[in-house]
Amino acid sequence: MNAFLDLTSLIFLVIAVVIFWRLRSVLGTRTGNEKPPFDPFAGRKAEIEPPPAGDNVVTLPREGRSDPREAVFARIDEAIPAGSANTGLKAIASADRNFDLDGFMAGASAAYEMIVSVFAAGDRAALKPLLSREVFDGFSGVIAEREGRGEKIDFTFVGIDKAEVADAGIENGVAQVTVRFSSQLISVTHGRDGSVVEGDSQRVAEVTDVWTFAREIRSSDPNWKLVATDAGG
Repeated sequence: MNAFLDLTSLIFLVIAVVIFWRLRSVLGTRTGNEKPPFDPFAGRKAEIEPPPAGDNVVTLPREGRSDPREAVFARIDEAIPAGSANTGLKAIASADRNFDLDGFMAGASAAYEMIVSVFAAGDRAALKPLLSREVFDGFSGVIAEREGRGEKIDFTFVGIDKAEVADAGIENGVAQVTVRFSSQLISVTHGRDGSVVEGDSQRVAEVTDVWTFAREIRSSDPNWKLVATDAGG
């Protein structure tokens, strides 16, 4: 009987050892280098929790932060004296977080050179995306009259002497900026027979144009269009 019990105990002991080793091989053992359990929110916590003490990180207070547009407003004050243009530009900068005075003026100057050049060449396709429908119709009409007379223009854009904001503001959700350009150019109009109708190829003309550019504040299109023109001013 005792021998039978001893044999039975031995069999159970062997079974227990086998089960233990199989569980160990499946589950493994802790070495101290295990990765922590995956937390799908861990990344979000890291973004909002303050850094541990002792790190070389300075946490700025949330209250009392300066307006991110402050530098833009300061640039407007530096370039434009107090008045309607100054107030209007700040209103545009407040409504359009991407508005930057220097960037706008660079774009407006480039548009001015392109428009007067392609207008002289009679290129309606190049003009169309740069102008409002009303201005395009006016420019296209002048080109058509010139074509009807058989005239062609030899045109050289020399450069812009000065570009300054004359007025600015927002009306019915549309930002408008009026710019006065003082430029130099050479323009000679030739008739059908090649004779000079207007201009002088040896003379650089001083020209002043007052143009108004506009765009809808909420539009996803960042481009401004020419909506009004005036000579002189």
